[in-house]
Amino acid sequence: MRLIITFQSISNFDYSKVDNYIIQGFIYNLLKNTDFSTYHDLKGFKFFNFSNIFPITDFDKESVKKIIISSPNNDFIKTLYNTLKKMEGFLLKGYVMIIKNLKIFNSKNNNRFMSSTPITLFKNNQSNIYFSFEKHQDFNFFFRRLKENAIKKYNAYYNDNFDMEDDLFDSFEFSREVSVRITKNNNKFIIIGSLWKYLEKKGHENKKFYKFLLDCGLGEKNSLGFGMLNNIQI
Repeated sequence: MRLIITFQSISNFDYSKVDNYIIQGFIYNLLKNTDFSTYHDLKGFKFFNFSNIFPITDFDKESVKKIIISSPNNDFIKTLYNTLKKMEGFLLKGYVMIIKNLKIFNSKNNNRFMSSTPITLFKNNQSNIYFSFEKHQDFNFFFRRLKENAIKKYNAYYNDNFDMEDDLFDSFEFSREVSVRITKNNNKFIIIGSLWKYLEKKGHENKKFYKFLLDCGLGEKNSLGFGMLNNIQI
């Protein structure tokens, strides 16, 4: 399930100052005094994802923006929606944003995706070294690690023993590698990820699994806004 928040700043504001940690903190603040108030403190996967802030139109004459929050947990999304419905606006980086519209919808999965935010992976589970195509250029390794991570998240969420012998995707089109600069507690970090024009799994098997990936995201650090997917309509 997804929530689209449409909003507008009441003053001139450089949205490039809003990095992933600020958006993540905004989401956690919306969960205060709800059934998800301790979600931030849970160990392991958080099972939600969010997009970049983007303009409502290409021309963006009125500086109206959108952000999408996604999760396989419908109650999580509904809780955010109900909290925002009680608010006229919110703060981002100390600036007032007026809520223009809220919308909940359930994405219909067709197993054809593009990444709207970078997909990031650790090179292995024991290090904080990110996989980089510029350094390693190994698509087999990347998709193998991506599949392992996806299955682990799915089984953790559904308390299942799901596995698959097939490749995670049958076809793909790579776009580019990117470096994202973020700041936490005045410390600056660089997270390396990759953007993909096309990721497809053919056939109609494992629809639930791929719907989960659409809702939760691919790779590491989904709750920090990485690895978000959108359906491609063909």
